[in-house]
Amino acid sequence: MTQTTLLAAALLALGADPARSDAPHPYVGMWVTADNRVRHELLPNGRYVEARGTRERAYEGRYEVTGSHIEYWDDTGFTADGEFVEPDVLHHGGMVLYRR
Repeated sequence: MTQTTLLAAALLALGADPARSDAPHPYVGMWVTADNRVRHELLPNGRYVEARGTRERAYEGRYEVTGSHIEYWDDTGFTADGEFVEPDVLHHGGMVLYRR
């Protein structure tokens, strides 16, 4: 188990949210595909909400950003990741999303 995992487990045991920070991450905000079909909001509390087409809350879960890499843990149990290739461009799940 990594030191980060142990710290997160300890914070959760104390009732704290390890993803939450006083200062929002620079990637917090809305990310959308060029056709606006996928809308992905990274919330400042370490959670995300993803809309697909007319499904406004298609996926929800938590995320962590390390450098330009993002890891997702959906509430239903699947995981995904992505890469911020430019300040306003995110590659995720075979899609390209742009900061809105």
